[in-house]
Amino acid sequence: MTELLHVFHLLPAFLVRMSSDVLDMALKLPHVKYIEEDAYVFAQSIPCNLGRVVPLQPSSDSYSPPNKGELVEIYLLDTSVQSTHREIEGRVFVTGFESVPEEDSTHPHRQASKCDSHGTHVAGVLSGRDAGVATGANVRSFRVLNCQGKGTISGTLMALEFIRMTLEAQPYAPLVVLLPLAGAHSRVLNTGCRRMAQDGVVIVAAAGNYKDDACLYSPASELEVITVGATNSEDQPASIGTLGTNFGSCVDLFAPGDDIIGASSLAAMLLSAKPWLSLAELRQRLLHFSTKNVMDMMWFPEEQRLQTPNSVVGLPTQLGPEEQQLYCRSVWSGLTRHAQAVARCASTEEMLSCSSFSRTSIQLGEHMEVMASCDDGWTLTGCTTHSQSPGTTGAYAMDNTCVAVGVPGSNTAVIIATCCQSQQ
Repeated sequence: MTELLHVFHLLPAFLVRMSSDVLDMALKLPHVKYIEEDAYVFAQSIPCNLGRVVPLQPSSDSYSPPNKGELVEIYLLDTSVQSTHREIEGRVFVTGFESVPEEDSTHPHRQASKCDSHGTHVAGVLSGRDAGVATGANVRSFRVLNCQGKGTISGTLMALEFIRMTLEAQPYAPLVVLLPLAGAHSRVLNTGCRRMAQDGVVIVAAAGNYKDDACLYSPASELEVITVGATNSEDQPASIGTLGTNFGSCVDLFAPGDDIIGASSLAAMLLSAKPWLSLAELRQRLLHFSTKNVMDMMWFPEEQRLQTPNSVVGLPTQLGPEEQQLYCRSVWSGLTRHAQAVARCASTEEMLSCSSFSRTSIQLGEHMEVMASCDDGWTLTGCTTHSQSPGTTGAYAMDNTCVAVGVPGSNTAVIIATCCQSQQ
Protein backbone atom coordinates (compact mmCIF):
# COMPACT_ATOMS: atom_id res chain seq x y z
CA MET A 1 0.00 0.00 0.00
CA THR A 2 1.29 3.47 -0.92
CA GLU A 3 -0.21 6.92 -0.34
CA LEU A 4 1.48 10.10 -1.63
CA LEU A 5 0.99 12.83 1.00
CA HIS A 6 3.10 15.76 -0.24
CA VAL A 7 5.57 16.63 -2.98
CA PHE A 8 8.22 19.06 -1.77
CA HIS A 9 9.59 21.91 -3.88
CA LEU A 10 12.14 23.08 -1.33
CA LEU A 11 14.18 19.97 -2.06
CA PRO A 12 13.74 16.98 -4.39
CA ALA A 13 11.71 14.83 -2.02
CA PHE A 14 8.19 13.67 -1.28
CA LEU A 15 6.27 12.50 1.77
CA VAL A 16 4.66 9.10 1.35
CA ARG A 17 2.96 6.49 3.52
CA MET A 18 4.02 3.01 2.43
CA SER A 19 3.95 -0.56 3.61
CA SER A 20 7.13 -2.44 4.52
CA ASP A 21 7.23 -4.44 1.28
CA VAL A 22 7.00 -1.24 -0.81
CA LEU A 23 9.73 0.31 1.37
CA ASP A 24 12.05 -2.63 0.64
CA MET A 25 11.47 -2.13 -3.09
CA ALA A 26 11.93 1.68 -2.88
CA LEU A 27 15.29 1.28 -1.15
CA LYS A 28 16.57 -0.59 -4.21
CA LEU A 29 15.52 2.02 -6.77
CA PRO A 30 18.59 3.65 -8.42
CA HIS A 31 17.23 7.22 -8.30
CA VAL A 32 16.39 7.12 -4.56
CA LYS A 33 19.25 8.76 -2.68
CA TYR A 34 17.92 7.96 0.80
CA ILE A 35 14.69 7.33 2.70
CA GLU A 36 14.11 8.83 6.14
CA GLU A 37 11.23 8.05 8.46
CA ASP A 38 9.22 11.09 9.50
CA ALA A 39 9.92 11.89 13.17
CA TYR A 40 8.86 14.26 15.93
CA VAL A 41 10.36 17.59 16.94
CA PHE A 42 9.66 19.21 20.31
CA ALA A 43 9.41 22.76 21.69
CA GLN A 44 12.52 24.07 23.49
CA SER A 45 12.49 27.10 25.79
CA ILE A 46 13.00 28.60 29.26
CA PRO A 47 12.59 32.22 30.60
CA CYS A 48 14.62 35.16 29.23
CA ASN A 49 16.70 37.97 30.78
CA LEU A 50 16.67 41.22 28.77
CA GLY A 51 19.33 42.88 30.87
CA ARG A 52 21.94 40.38 29.72
CA VAL A 53 21.17 40.73 26.01
CA VAL A 54 21.98 44.47 25.96
CA PRO A 55 23.55 46.24 28.97
CA LEU A 56 21.07 48.30 30.99
CA GLN A 57 21.46 52.08 30.89
CA PRO A 58 23.13 53.14 34.19
CA SER A 59 21.10 56.36 34.40
CA SER A 60 17.67 54.71 34.18
CA ASP A 61 18.42 51.00 34.78
CA SER A 62 16.31 50.32 31.69
CA TYR A 63 16.72 48.15 28.62
CA SER A 64 17.87 50.33 25.69
CA PRO A 65 18.78 48.38 22.53
CA PRO A 66 20.79 49.95 19.67
CA ASN A 67 17.70 49.73 17.43
CA LYS A 68 14.31 48.00 17.45
CA GLY A 69 14.85 45.62 14.54
CA GLU A 70 12.10 47.39 12.60
CA LEU A 71 13.55 46.59 9.16
CA VAL A 72 13.46 42.83 9.73
CA GLU A 73 10.76 40.19 9.61
CA ILE A 74 10.97 37.22 12.00
CA TYR A 75 9.19 34.05 10.93
CA LEU A 76 8.31 32.05 14.05
CA LEU A 77 7.68 28.29 13.70
CA ASP A 78 5.99 27.28 16.94
CA THR A 79 2.58 26.55 18.48
CA SER A 80 -0.38 28.79 17.74
CA VAL A 81 -0.19 32.39 19.02
CA GLN A 82 -2.79 34.41 20.92
CA SER A 83 -2.48 37.47 18.71
CA THR A 84 -4.94 39.48 20.85
CA HIS A 85 -2.67 39.33 23.92
CA ARG A 86 -1.91 42.92 24.99
CA GLU A 87 1.85 42.31 24.85
CA ILE A 88 1.85 41.38 21.15
CA GLU A 89 -1.45 42.72 19.78
CA GLY A 90 -0.77 44.37 16.44
CA ARG A 91 2.82 43.12 16.41
CA VAL A 92 2.31 39.52 15.28
CA PHE A 93 0.69 38.39 12.04
CA VAL A 94 -0.85 34.89 12.20
CA THR A 95 -0.32 33.45 8.72
CA GLY A 96 -2.87 30.68 9.01
CA PHE A 97 -0.26 28.06 8.08
CA GLU A 98 -0.77 24.89 10.12
CA SER A 99 0.86 21.49 9.88
CA VAL A 100 0.80 19.63 13.20
CA PRO A 101 0.45 15.97 14.25
CA GLU A 102 -2.52 14.61 16.13
CA GLU A 103 -2.23 14.95 19.89
CA ASP A 104 -1.53 12.13 22.28
CA SER A 105 -5.00 11.05 23.39
CA THR A 106 -3.77 10.34 26.91
CA HIS A 107 -2.80 13.99 27.48
CA PRO A 108 -5.20 16.16 25.46
CA HIS A 109 -5.00 19.96 25.79
CA ARG A 110 -7.98 21.61 24.18
CA GLN A 111 -8.02 24.91 26.04
CA ALA A 112 -6.85 27.81 23.90
CA SER A 113 -4.51 29.05 26.64
CA LYS A 114 -2.73 25.69 26.67
CA CYS A 115 -2.34 25.62 22.88
CA ASP A 116 -1.13 29.23 22.62
CA SER A 117 1.10 29.52 25.67
CA HIS A 118 4.48 28.57 24.14
CA GLY A 119 4.11 30.49 20.88
CA THR A 120 2.64 33.54 22.62
CA HIS A 121 5.50 33.58 25.14
CA VAL A 122 8.13 33.35 22.39
CA ALA A 123 6.43 36.07 20.33
CA GLY A 124 6.26 38.30 23.42
CA VAL A 125 9.98 37.96 24.10
CA LEU A 126 10.70 38.66 20.43
CA SER A 127 8.74 41.90 20.01
CA GLY A 128 6.40 42.41 22.98
CA ARG A 129 5.63 45.93 24.20
CA ASP A 130 7.14 45.43 27.65
CA ALA A 131 9.17 42.21 27.46
CA GLY A 132 10.35 42.30 23.84
CA VAL A 133 13.99 42.27 22.78
CA ALA A 134 13.42 43.66 19.26
CA THR A 135 10.21 45.61 19.80
CA GLY A 136 10.06 46.90 16.23
CA ALA A 137 10.50 43.58 14.42
CA ASN A 138 7.57 42.20 12.45
CA VAL A 139 6.72 38.65 13.57
CA ARG A 140 4.85 36.15 11.40
CA SER A 141 3.51 33.02 13.09
CA PHE A 142 3.48 29.51 11.57
CA ARG A 143 1.93 26.68 13.55
CA VAL A 144 4.11 23.56 13.37
CA LEU A 145 3.75 22.42 17.02
CA ASN A 146 0.52 21.08 18.51
CA CYS A 147 -0.93 21.89 21.93
CA GLN A 148 1.59 19.51 23.54
CA GLY A 149 4.55 21.26 21.89
CA LYS A 150 5.11 18.41 19.46
CA GLY A 151 5.57 18.64 15.70
CA THR A 152 7.06 16.66 12.83
CA ILE A 153 10.02 16.90 10.48
CA SER A 154 7.64 16.99 7.51
CA GLY A 155 5.50 19.76 9.03
CA THR A 156 8.58 21.89 9.68
CA LEU A 157 9.78 21.37 6.10
CA MET A 158 6.36 22.35 4.75
CA ALA A 159 6.54 25.61 6.72
CA LEU A 160 10.03 26.36 5.37
CA GLU A 161 8.76 25.62 1.87
CA PHE A 162 5.79 27.96 2.41
CA ILE A 163 8.17 30.72 3.54
CA ARG A 164 10.34 30.21 0.47
CA MET A 165 7.34 30.52 -1.87
CA THR A 166 6.27 33.68 -0.01
CA LEU A 167 9.72 35.20 -0.53
CA GLU A 168 9.62 34.50 -4.25
CA ALA A 169 6.47 36.61 -4.52
CA GLN A 170 7.71 39.70 -2.66
CA PRO A 171 10.69 42.08 -2.75
CA TYR A 172 13.71 41.19 -0.65
CA ALA A 173 13.64 42.14 3.00
CA PRO A 174 16.00 40.97 5.77
CA LEU A 175 14.50 37.82 7.22
CA VAL A 176 15.16 35.63 10.26
CA VAL A 177 13.50 32.21 10.65
CA LEU A 178 13.23 31.15 14.27
CA LEU A 179 13.11 27.42 15.09
CA PRO A 180 12.55 26.97 18.87
CA LEU A 181 12.36 23.20 18.42
CA ALA A 182 14.60 20.15 18.27
CA GLY A 183 14.41 16.50 17.30
CA ALA A 184 16.77 13.61 16.61
CA HIS A 185 19.32 14.13 13.85
CA SER A 186 17.54 14.44 10.52
CA ARG A 187 19.37 14.55 7.22
CA VAL A 188 16.33 15.84 5.35
CA LEU A 189 15.54 18.65 7.83
CA ASN A 190 19.17 19.76 7.79
CA THR A 191 19.10 19.77 3.98
CA GLY A 192 15.94 21.90 3.96
CA CYS A 193 17.50 24.43 6.34
CA ARG A 194 20.65 24.51 4.20
CA ARG A 195 18.60 25.28 1.09
CA MET A 196 16.91 28.17 2.87
CA ALA A 197 20.25 29.55 4.07
CA GLN A 198 21.65 29.34 0.53
CA ASP A 199 18.76 31.58 -0.53
CA GLY A 200 19.89 34.21 1.98
CA VAL A 201 17.52 33.33 4.85
CA VAL A 202 19.00 33.53 8.36
CA ILE A 203 17.91 30.51 10.40
CA VAL A 204 18.41 30.54 14.16
CA ALA A 205 17.75 27.25 15.96
CA ALA A 206 17.78 25.93 19.51
CA ALA A 207 20.74 23.77 20.50
CA GLY A 208 18.27 21.64 22.47
CA ASN A 209 17.66 21.10 26.18
CA TYR A 210 18.86 17.52 26.58
CA LYS A 211 22.30 18.09 28.17
CA ASP A 212 23.84 16.33 25.20
CA ASP A 213 25.94 16.92 22.09
CA ALA A 214 23.95 19.29 19.85
CA CYS A 215 25.40 17.52 16.79
CA LEU A 216 23.03 14.63 17.55
CA TYR A 217 19.94 16.83 17.01
CA SER A 218 18.29 18.72 14.17
CA PRO A 219 18.14 21.42 13.02
CA ALA A 220 20.90 22.28 15.55
CA SER A 221 23.48 20.12 13.75
CA GLU A 222 23.17 21.90 10.39
CA LEU A 223 26.28 23.98 9.64
CA GLU A 224 24.36 26.77 7.88
CA VAL A 225 22.09 27.29 10.91
CA ILE A 226 23.05 29.63 13.76
CA THR A 227 22.72 27.25 16.72
CA VAL A 228 22.30 28.77 20.16
CA GLY A 229 22.55 27.16 23.60
CA ALA A 230 21.00 28.53 26.80
CA THR A 231 22.52 30.19 29.86
CA ASN A 232 20.88 31.26 33.11
CA SER A 233 20.76 34.76 34.62
CA GLU A 234 24.32 34.30 35.95
CA ASP A 235 25.75 33.50 32.49
CA GLN A 236 26.17 29.83 33.34
CA PRO A 237 24.91 26.86 31.30
CA ALA A 238 21.18 26.49 31.88
CA SER A 239 19.89 23.48 33.78
CA ILE A 240 16.32 22.34 33.22
CA GLY A 241 15.43 19.74 35.85
CA THR A 242 17.84 16.81 35.46
CA LEU A 243 18.73 17.98 31.96
CA GLY A 244 20.08 21.25 30.56
CA THR A 245 21.34 23.01 27.47
CA ASN A 246 23.07 21.06 24.73
CA PHE A 247 26.72 21.79 23.90
CA GLY A 248 29.57 20.88 21.57
CA SER A 249 31.02 21.93 18.24
CA CYS A 250 27.62 22.43 16.57
CA VAL A 251 26.77 25.28 19.00
CA ASP A 252 27.76 28.73 17.74
CA LEU A 253 27.18 30.65 20.96
CA PHE A 254 24.94 30.82 24.04
CA ALA A 255 22.24 33.28 25.02
CA PRO A 256 20.53 34.09 28.32
CA GLY A 257 17.22 32.37 28.96
CA ASP A 258 15.15 31.53 25.90
CA ASP A 259 18.36 30.81 24.02
CA ILE A 260 17.37 31.37 20.41
CA ILE A 261 14.85 34.14 21.15
CA GLY A 262 17.50 36.56 22.38
CA ALA A 263 19.88 35.58 19.59
CA SER A 264 17.28 35.93 16.83
CA SER A 265 16.24 39.32 18.18
CA LEU A 266 19.86 40.48 18.13
CA ALA A 267 20.17 39.14 14.59
CA ALA A 268 17.19 41.34 13.70
CA MET A 269 18.91 44.39 15.21
CA LEU A 270 22.16 43.69 13.34
CA LEU A 271 20.27 43.25 10.07
CA SER A 272 18.34 46.46 10.69
CA ALA A 273 21.66 48.28 11.08
CA LYS A 274 23.21 46.54 8.03
CA PRO A 275 20.51 44.86 5.89
CA TRP A 276 23.06 43.58 3.33
CA LEU A 277 24.92 41.32 5.78
CA SER A 278 25.41 37.74 4.60
CA LEU A 279 24.73 34.81 6.91
CA ALA A 280 28.46 34.36 7.56
CA GLU A 281 28.93 38.06 8.33
CA LEU A 282 25.93 38.05 10.66
CA ARG A 283 27.15 34.97 12.52
CA GLN A 284 30.62 36.45 12.92
CA ARG A 285 29.26 39.74 14.24
CA LEU A 286 27.15 37.87 16.80
CA LEU A 287 30.34 36.14 17.92
CA HIS A 288 32.34 39.39 17.84
CA PHE A 289 29.90 41.24 20.11
CA SER A 290 29.41 38.31 22.50
CA THR A 291 30.87 38.19 26.00
CA LYS A 292 33.78 35.77 26.17
CA ASN A 293 34.93 33.33 28.84
CA VAL A 294 32.17 33.90 31.41
CA MET A 295 30.73 30.37 31.62
CA ASP A 296 32.11 27.75 33.99
CA MET A 297 33.19 25.10 31.47
CA MET A 298 33.35 22.44 34.20
CA TRP A 299 29.56 22.09 33.74
CA PHE A 300 30.19 20.38 30.38
CA PRO A 301 31.64 16.88 29.88
CA GLU A 302 35.42 17.06 29.73
CA GLU A 303 35.64 15.83 26.14
CA GLN A 304 33.29 18.64 25.03
CA ARG A 305 34.85 21.61 26.82
CA LEU A 306 37.31 22.62 24.11
CA GLN A 307 34.73 22.34 21.33
CA THR A 308 31.97 24.23 23.18
CA PRO A 309 32.23 28.02 22.63
CA ASN A 310 32.53 30.07 25.83
CA SER A 311 30.59 32.98 24.34
CA VAL A 312 27.33 34.51 25.59
CA VAL A 313 25.40 36.65 23.11
CA GLY A 314 25.21 40.41 23.62
CA LEU A 315 25.21 43.74 21.79
CA PRO A 316 26.58 47.17 22.58
CA THR A 317 24.04 49.91 23.30
CA GLN A 318 24.97 51.55 20.00
CA LEU A 319 25.69 50.15 16.54
CA GLY A 320 27.63 52.93 14.84
CA PRO A 321 29.87 52.84 11.77
CA GLU A 322 32.37 50.01 12.07
CA GLU A 323 35.99 50.00 11.11
CA GLN A 324 36.85 47.61 8.33
CA GLN A 325 37.54 44.49 10.32
CA LEU A 326 38.35 40.86 9.66
CA TYR A 327 35.91 38.60 11.53
CA CYS A 328 37.01 35.04 12.21
CA ARG A 329 35.78 32.00 14.12
CA SER A 330 37.07 28.52 14.93
CA VAL A 331 35.18 25.51 13.54
CA TRP A 332 35.73 22.15 15.23
CA SER A 333 35.05 18.73 13.77
CA GLY A 334 33.02 16.27 15.79
CA LEU A 335 34.71 13.81 18.14
CA THR A 336 36.11 10.83 16.27
CA ARG A 337 38.22 7.83 17.26
CA HIS A 338 38.69 5.92 14.01
CA ALA A 339 36.89 7.78 11.23
CA GLN A 340 38.32 10.76 9.37
CA ALA A 341 37.75 14.05 11.20
CA VAL A 342 36.27 16.80 9.03
CA ALA A 343 35.63 20.46 9.90
CA ARG A 344 33.98 22.69 7.31
CA CYS A 345 33.48 26.43 7.03
CA ALA A 346 30.05 27.76 6.05
CA SER A 347 29.41 28.22 2.33
CA THR A 348 30.14 31.98 2.29
CA GLU A 349 33.20 31.80 4.54
CA GLU A 350 36.85 31.45 3.53
CA MET A 351 39.10 29.02 5.38
CA LEU A 352 42.35 30.72 6.34
CA SER A 353 44.03 27.93 8.28
CA CYS A 354 43.67 24.35 9.47
CA SER A 355 45.18 22.58 12.50
CA SER A 356 44.54 19.42 14.49
CA PHE A 357 44.34 18.42 18.13
CA SER A 358 44.10 14.93 19.59
CA ARG A 359 44.11 13.71 23.18
CA THR A 360 46.51 10.87 24.05
CA SER A 361 46.19 8.16 26.65
CA ILE A 362 48.14 10.30 29.13
CA GLN A 363 46.13 10.88 32.32
CA LEU A 364 43.86 13.87 31.91
CA GLY A 365 45.14 17.01 33.56
CA GLU A 366 48.81 16.12 33.11
CA HIS A 367 49.64 18.35 30.18
CA MET A 368 51.23 21.69 29.47
CA GLU A 369 49.81 24.57 27.52
CA VAL A 370 51.80 27.19 25.62
CA MET A 371 50.00 30.25 24.25
CA ALA A 372 50.71 32.97 21.72
CA SER A 373 48.28 35.85 21.24
CA CYS A 374 47.83 38.44 18.54
CA ASP A 375 48.22 42.12 19.42
CA ASP A 376 45.24 44.44 19.63
CA GLY A 377 43.90 45.29 16.18
CA TRP A 378 45.15 42.04 14.68
CA THR A 379 43.07 38.90 14.11
CA LEU A 380 44.28 35.32 14.58
CA THR A 381 43.76 33.45 11.30
CA GLY A 382 46.14 30.52 11.70
CA CYS A 383 47.34 28.31 14.54
CA THR A 384 49.92 25.51 14.23
CA THR A 385 52.61 23.94 16.39
CA HIS A 386 56.01 22.35 15.83
CA SER A 387 57.85 20.06 18.25
CA GLN A 388 60.93 17.86 17.96
CA SER A 389 59.42 15.27 20.31
CA PRO A 390 56.28 13.14 19.92
CA GLY A 391 54.74 14.65 23.04
CA THR A 392 52.77 17.46 21.41
CA THR A 393 49.10 16.61 21.02
CA GLY A 394 48.27 19.53 18.74
CA ALA A 395 47.17 23.14 18.65
CA TYR A 396 43.88 24.97 18.61
CA ALA A 397 42.61 28.55 18.52
CA MET A 398 40.74 30.03 21.47
CA ASP A 399 39.41 33.55 20.95
CA ASN A 400 42.44 35.43 19.54
CA THR A 401 45.02 33.10 21.05
CA CYS A 402 46.81 30.03 19.68
CA VAL A 403 47.22 27.25 22.28
CA ALA A 404 49.62 24.31 21.87
CA VAL A 405 49.24 21.34 24.19
CA GLY A 406 51.86 18.74 25.10
CA VAL A 407 52.61 16.08 27.70
CA PRO A 408 55.13 16.49 30.56
CA GLY A 409 58.72 15.70 29.59
CA SER A 410 58.34 16.65 25.95
CA ASN A 411 60.39 19.41 24.42
CA THR A 412 58.81 22.84 24.48
CA ALA A 413 56.65 23.27 21.43
CA VAL A 414 57.09 26.18 19.06
CA ILE A 415 53.82 27.92 18.20
CA ILE A 416 53.09 29.58 14.90
CA ALA A 417 50.23 32.07 15.18
CA THR A 418 49.17 33.77 11.94
CA CYS A 419 47.81 37.25 12.66
CA CYS A 420 46.13 39.45 10.03
CA GLN A 421 44.97 43.05 9.92
CA SER A 422 42.49 44.47 7.42
CA GLN A 423 43.63 47.38 5.33
CA GLN A 424 41.88 50.64 6.25
